[in-house]
Order: sequence, then C-alpha cells, then structure tokens
Amino acid sequence: MVKPARNWSVWIIAAVVIVFAGGIVGYAGYQLYQDGISPEDRADKIPGIVDYRKTDPKMLTYEAHATGVIPYPMHPPVGGAHNPVWQRCLGDVYAEPIADEHAVHSMEHGAVWITYKPGLPADQVSKLAARVTGNDYTLMSPYPNQTSPIIISAWGFQLKVDSASDSRIDDFIKDLRQVSAPEANTTCAQGGITATGTTPHDLGGNTAPYAPTASASAPVTVPSTSPSGTPTPTTSSSK
Repeated sequence: MVKPARNWSVWIIAAVVIVFAGGIVGYAGYQLYQDGISPEDRADKIPGIVDYRKTDPKMLTYEAHATGVIPYPMHPPVGGAHNPVWQRCLGDVYAEPIADEHAVHSMEHGAVWITYKPGLPADQVSKLAARVTGNDYTLMSPYPNQTSPIIISAWGFQLKVDSASDSRIDDFIKDLRQVSAPEANTTCAQGGITATGTTPHDLGGNTAPYAPTASASAPVTVPSTSPSGTPTPTTSSSK
C-alpha cells in the first residue's frame, strides 16, 4: 500500500513559527535582564573601563568644597574634592585646557568629560566634538601630558582609547552621562564658568582669583557666592 506524501510545507512553516516565537521570548527575557542592571553595572562590562568605585572608593570621598589647586591621584581626575564652581557642561567644546578642580565639579553633576592629548589629528578632534556639541552634561578639552590619546571620564569611571572611532566611547556616554554622580542632574549651566586655563578660578578672595581668559567682547558667567555658599550667576565681560 502506498503511503500518502507528507506535507513538508506545513512542518517547515511550523518550525519557522517556533523559532520566531522563541526569538521573541528570548529577546524579551534579555531585555528584562538588561532592565534589571544598573547603568553603572552595564558600564562595568565595557572592555577596558576602570571603575574607581570598586578599586579606590576612598579617592571619591570628600568633606567639603576646596579652593586653590587640589592634588589628584590621577590625571585627568574622576572625582573627589573639587572647586565650589563647576565648568559649564552644556555640550561645551573647550579649545584650551581647563582646570581639573572645575571639571570634577561638573562630573559630580553627572557630566562626562572627554579629554584628548594636544596634537591629536584634527579629524579625530572633530569626531570627538561631534559627540559633545549640543549634548547637555558633556564637555571636552585638550589635556596636556595625559597617558592616552583620548580619555573619557565620569564620576568614578574612566576609559582610555586610541581612536575617536572607538565605539566604546558611545557606550560610556550612554551608560554614565547623568548617572554616575553624587549629584546627578544638578545644573550644568547656571553658575558654571566657561573660562579656560589650568589654574582654578576661585572667588571671594581665595588663593587663586577668578581670571577669565575669554575675549574682551565675550560675556563670561561669573558666579558670586550667596550667604549659604551656593553659587549664583552674574554676567561680566573680561577686560
């Protein structure tokens, strides 16, 4: 007796449906797993990243704002004591070096700071600037004598790369911007300075007087200190 031919098309369609459904379930499970991981823990998975919260947590602690030059254990620094005034970090690309003490305060507010070794090719600098320009809670500046062509820093985290095309830069920014900081999402604008130079621009008669370096025609935001110690902005033009 001749057996009836099997309808293989039905089996093939069924197999495809099962595989597709399995893929959906698997992806949903992966998303639930990812949603349960903190941004900092996701950042820990970036190859080459250093998480100083784990390797040197005491370095990140401080009791109060400090004026004048502050010694940091690494350069660029990633946290710890800092100046009362922060560097503006509204997607600002600084053509000259800025003071560590102000940038650390910016990172305390949730900013990612991209630094590069002077002499980095112009096309590389442009690629970095494209990641910063127009993106709040980011800032960028050259950093003399740093150990890597490009370093990306956030409060407690740092990544060194050789090329601006490295995709880990985007992963770092995505995971840690406005996240890895004691005062995440505190303003990066009001009260922040745009002056460059590696000497801290302290106010109120401290050891390093505020000395803006912008052009004479450019307004510079100069914070004044309220009785409570909170910076409040005023506007001045450098002379």
